[in-house]
Amino acid sequence: MGAWLDHHAFSFLASLGRIARKPLAALLTISVMALALALPVGLWQVLGNIERFSGSVQASREISVFLKPEIGLAQARALAQRLRARGDIAQVTVKTPQEGLQELRERSGLAEAIDAAGDNPLPSVLVVVPKGDETLLADSLRTLPEADLVQHDAQWRQRLDGWLRFGNRVAWVLAALLGLGALLVVGNTVRLDIQSRREEIGVLQLLGASDGFIRRPFLYLGAWYGLAAGALAVGLLTLAALALQPPIVELAAAYGSRFSLQGFTPAHAAGVVIGAALLGWFGAGLVTGHFLRQTRPTET
Repeated sequence: MGAWLDHHAFSFLASLGRIARKPLAALLTISVMALALALPVGLWQVLGNIERFSGSVQASREISVFLKPEIGLAQARALAQRLRARGDIAQVTVKTPQEGLQELRERSGLAEAIDAAGDNPLPSVLVVVPKGDETLLADSLRTLPEADLVQHDAQWRQRLDGWLRFGNRVAWVLAALLGLGALLVVGNTVRLDIQSRREEIGVLQLLGASDGFIRRPFLYLGAWYGLAAGALAVGLLTLAALALQPPIVELAAAYGSRFSLQGFTPAHAAGVVIGAALLGWFGAGLVTGHFLRQTRPTET
């Protein structure tokens, strides 16, 4: 066990030393892998931010029930209390005519015209948050005798959800294709390193070294490449997010939103780096295993 651990430690450091002896070639390999990893990961990050910007999905599920003008505030609150007892409703908020008028004054920029209109013509509104299928709930709310208009933009949300599903599928396809590309890059780099040590490997095989003993330094070499590529990909995407943050904040402020881009959490960044290291390890293992099967000495 001691010898096994010693060889792991030696392989861990020796593989790093081999990368340091060829900095330019290593940098090119790491850069290509980092770009291949950054594209699908960046797309996932963009899709996540779009989901947040789309109205926090919860807000896009809200159903607005405009009550008839003759329905007073007390009746509106009583109706809201009855609706809260339903199993398909998560929350009901009563918006008074005064609150609706104030919101319209702030958002429309027509404060003077609204003040000149005199009496408040707006009805009470119930803002309903569904628990299940909001389309069925909206149809049910339309049958209420107190309801004058039920507003529920389900088509917009369905289209948005469709685009987000499509984007996620595209991200998975890109991840598969570019992940394969990264696998080939690290595999080819390790293959070149194996070719340069072909005679050394042949001697080890003749002396009876196991395939695991010979493969180990190359596995660590692939893992180092993947680890560095993952860290570089996270760094590139973080810089891109920082560069895009000011114009995004300015654009969102123009629409009355405080939206800002959300970058990597420590857990997500660690996941990308560890995943890239495992990808490099796997690619190196495939190439090294194929080489060892081709060059294994046979008994005469």
